[in-house]
Amino acid sequence: MMNCRSLTARLRAAFVFFSIAFLLSLQPVVAQTAQSKPKNIIILFADGATNSQYEFGRYSSAQLRQQPFAVTDVVMARGHYQLMKTESANYFVTDSAAAASAMSTGYKVNNGAISITPDGKSPPTLMQIAKQNGKRIGLISTAPIYDASPAAFSVHAKSRRDNESIVNQYVELVPDVLMGGGLNFFLPKTVAGGKRQDDQNIVEIFKAKGYQYISTPVELNLVRNNKLLGLFAEEDIDYEIDRNPQEMPNLAQMVTTGLKVLNAKQAKDKGFVLFAENENTDSAGHQNDVAALMRDLWAFDDAVKVALEFQKQNPDTLIIVTGDHETGGFSPTYGRKNLGPAGPSNYQNVTPNQLKQIERYTMSLNKFFEKFKATVKQGASSSELKTSLDKLLQEGFPGLVLEDDLREKILNSGQLEPNSNYLPSNILALAIARQTGFYWGTSGHTPTPITVAAIGPGSQVFKGVDDNTAFAAKLRQLIGQK
Repeated sequence: MMNCRSLTARLRAAFVFFSIAFLLSLQPVVAQTAQSKPKNIIILFADGATNSQYEFGRYSSAQLRQQPFAVTDVVMARGHYQLMKTESANYFVTDSAAAASAMSTGYKVNNGAISITPDGKSPPTLMQIAKQNGKRIGLISTAPIYDASPAAFSVHAKSRRDNESIVNQYVELVPDVLMGGGLNFFLPKTVAGGKRQDDQNIVEIFKAKGYQYISTPVELNLVRNNKLLGLFAEEDIDYEIDRNPQEMPNLAQMVTTGLKVLNAKQAKDKGFVLFAENENTDSAGHQNDVAALMRDLWAFDDAVKVALEFQKQNPDTLIIVTGDHETGGFSPTYGRKNLGPAGPSNYQNVTPNQLKQIERYTMSLNKFFEKFKATVKQGASSSELKTSLDKLLQEGFPGLVLEDDLREKILNSGQLEPNSNYLPSNILALAIARQTGFYWGTSGHTPTPITVAAIGPGSQVFKGVDDNTAFAAKLRQLIGQK
């Protein structure tokens, strides 16, 4: 009879074999296309993520899922790679709107602006350039589809909060694929969930333009049109850790359908440009939520694998994996288990055991906050709040010990540092960090340079260290701007 150690060794060997086979299966695509211009461009955008997050995705995927992490193991390892500076026109630390605007237009803008420069000019966006050059275009996001990044890559607005204006401009831009959250600003306020003040039903306007409209994951398999509008949530699509797969799709599902529509036979002449974003990696960084981050990194990587499979069949496709800025100062580290004297018996480092602990968590820190806030709003007594807190911890965070100093802050709406603005999520995140080593430096953005990794035709232009405005210039060159 085979013993457990022998079985484990064989399973590990099989994992290594299939991982290598997966990586090697992609190599011919790179070799065939590395020096030419692409017909199709897929921009996979992990908002708020850079090297520290990607390395965490790689390590956790290998340890817990026994799967290769395509971002690092394929795109970075087999393609080309650069770092990108991110400061905005008015701040060292950018926001998503300014960073995405620079990457789209090639010009620095102020934080909060959507592809409008400080002197009021509106240089053409990447998607406008693509469309002018005869390419089909698509925008996909787990955020509201009018959110800062997809908006900045396609239209213009004085403020990222100008949601109605951004949606109106989508009607004029006529993207071939538009999918994500954000149904609320496609519907008038007279309709349940709608927030538009002008009484327009933008869903109906798109349908009148010939779009197929879908709103559930199962409908992704029923798409037959060459123009698609898919809205799956009033606002954001949920974190992977919270997402109900019957109600909301994941990024890989949306990318699969988006590529099918954009690559339709009747529309293959000049190719396409697709922007596909996982916004939840940024939101997890703001919340300092390591468990949510881990699962959304996996979800993002699954979408990268979809793109790589598409590239195998369409080797004239360039895949770019990047983002806009780093969020949270993500800092897995070693240290003491507690405030006792340092030494071997009081030493903690990140191991598979810590990964297994966060893998057991069943809700995001944001979901925890929503449920706890609901109890507070009901006017619960002090003892009822304590009972509710203990129940939520047992339900969502098994094995987590909440120390007295942090428990008191949660129960009494206490503060942490001035750079912790997502409370009580950041407080509970500190409790998790103390037990697992997954620490965070802030709840905001940082100026950490952003990774740009690319594989396929044209990928050779991404190398060294460059500014985020150069990203736009390189993409225009690859698109073949007239």
